[in-house]
Amino acid sequence: MQSIAPSLEDELGDVLEKAARHAGLSYEKIAAAADVELVRIQDALDYRPDLTSAELGRLARVLNLNEVGLCALAQNAYPQPEIGGLPFCVHPLRMPFGVGVANAYLISNCGDTGVLFDTGASGAELFRAWPDRISKVEAVFVTHYEAEHIGGLDSVLSKFRLNHFYGPPTGRWDRCLGLGEGQTVEVGGLVITAFHTPGHAAEHNCYLVKSTGCPEQRELLIAGDLIFAGSLGGGYFCCQRQLKHARRVLDILPGDALIAPGHGPLSTATNERRFNPFLA
Repeated sequence: MQSIAPSLEDELGDVLEKAARHAGLSYEKIAAAADVELVRIQDALDYRPDLTSAELGRLARVLNLNEVGLCALAQNAYPQPEIGGLPFCVHPLRMPFGVGVANAYLISNCGDTGVLFDTGASGAELFRAWPDRISKVEAVFVTHYEAEHIGGLDSVLSKFRLNHFYGPPTGRWDRCLGLGEGQTVEVGGLVITAFHTPGHAAEHNCYLVKSTGCPEQRELLIAGDLIFAGSLGGGYFCCQRQLKHARRVLDILPGDALIAPGHGPLSTATNERRFNPFLA
């Protein structure tokens, strides 16, 4: 895995915006309830945060957020744990998309054959990020059907002569083998279990990855846009279901499980339980 973690996907303003949506409150009501000037909240939303610790604490209480994690985000000091100790190799593929970066992941038994999770915005971007050592792909899994996560899908299926991929059940893709809650696929020395997690999108899965040879060792969650380090994905389909499933999945994971999100750096279940503003 890459040794230098990328930037967090969300800043303080992004978290406040998502939290307001979850709470169903206008910024005027939030400002009044938290005794924080509206203009100061608007500055934070515009990525010019200058909120005091006391103001952040009051906002956290009004918005039902974890105060410690919220303050850490505001100070650009959100904790990022050490990543490693998996019984397989993980290759994060980070690709530019718009003003941000989207992640795909190749997982292998440290040889030349991998299993791919998501495919980036295009085949060209995906293969620019592709590790030289991986020359074969045994299967492709998709978390959801947004452009920055499936743009390279056709290119991958064609290049590696695959007839199908796995993803949330949908009638839009003839070659999709739909996986629902708890369904499992064993491929490439991995056991991959689907969690059905709609919220960010109507069709969204996360995948828990274990080694067939070392099932008791550390696990990896391919989180898509469910959970980010320090935040959640936007609940564009239903923010309440997004939050419900994020909490549900996090409760299931062992503490040392790694979380590989669709945007931003990897984290651990323990780290997000302690610090994620939405989940701690």
